[in-house]
Amino acid sequence: MTGNTLSPHVLIEEGSRAASYDGIAPEEARAESSTRFTAVVGSLDAGTLEFPVPGSGRTAARLAALQTVAEEDLCLARLVEGHVDALAILAELGGPPARPGQRWGVWAAEPPGATLEASRDGDRWTLSGVKPYCSGARSCTHALVTARTAEGRRLFAVTVDPGGCGPVEGTWQALGMAGSDTPDVRFDRVPGVAVGATDAYVRRPGFQHGGIGVAACWYGGAVAVAQTLRRAAAQRSDPHADAHLGAVDIQLHAAAAVLRQAAAEIDEDPTDDTGGARARSLRVRAFVESVCTEVLTRVGRATGAAPLCHDLRHARNVADLTVYLRQHHGERDLAELGALLARPRDSR
Repeated sequence: MTGNTLSPHVLIEEGSRAASYDGIAPEEARAESSTRFTAVVGSLDAGTLEFPVPGSGRTAARLAALQTVAEEDLCLARLVEGHVDALAILAELGGPPARPGQRWGVWAAEPPGATLEASRDGDRWTLSGVKPYCSGARSCTHALVTARTAEGRRLFAVTVDPGGCGPVEGTWQALGMAGSDTPDVRFDRVPGVAVGATDAYVRRPGFQHGGIGVAACWYGGAVAVAQTLRRAAAQRSDPHADAHLGAVDIQLHAAAAVLRQAAAEIDEDPTDDTGGARARSLRVRAFVESVCTEVLTRVGRATGAAPLCHDLRHARNVADLTVYLRQHHGERDLAELGALLARPRDSR
């Protein structure tokens, strides 16, 4: 998967099993994910773990590594995916290089409402306002943050300093993905380093490639949920459970094939010279989301309430995946894909 000596699975098993799903209180989940996140980043820094850059010829290995982490812990996967995405963005846009020990997030949600503004004084930028949905708010040391400027939206590298930015209390009440620690964060004149030009964050090819990395995390979460049905079907003869398991296997097999094809296409055209990256990202994310949704439904119908009530690991996997999938924009993304197909770029 990575070609190196330590896989994400081994790392999680060896380095951070202390909590072992014994508790689900939000603060416990945050602490557990933070400990594991620190361990993963340490192994990345040491070179014993690798997530190849998208388009490097090893994109399939990157997606497989994200999937493996997600199978173990979706909250951890959310933090790790943000960190490795930030490293890829910094490389793509020529930002300041990450240093050992730094844990990065990408805080780029732009829902209606709260606004983060960046103001310029000579060569210095400062950020003020509120940024929603900042995963790893208490465990990241640095973040790439989108903010509005007079010229448009730009990306900034910031140090997560409690003296200038911190979580808005009460803004992350989720039980699902609790450990991802994704509250709103308030900024008060926090210094930022501009990374790329105006709108470069969303215009770069890597923006689309990164979205497929998130889909790989969803897929890993669905594989973990499906294991409960696989174990249940192995323990008893039940044609209905077998039928659900067969349907789940077909869906997961298809999603894996779609992810492999997407990885190959990214490696063939990393700079999106053919202009197909956006449609690819929309297709892959929509398909993987639909597969994950069907897995959740079929596993639930086949196994009933018992694992949700008595198996904390399964209950967390279901809750985490249900919340994580809402990163998909549903019909809005389907409408965008349809518009791309109905009005090709060269005909507009």
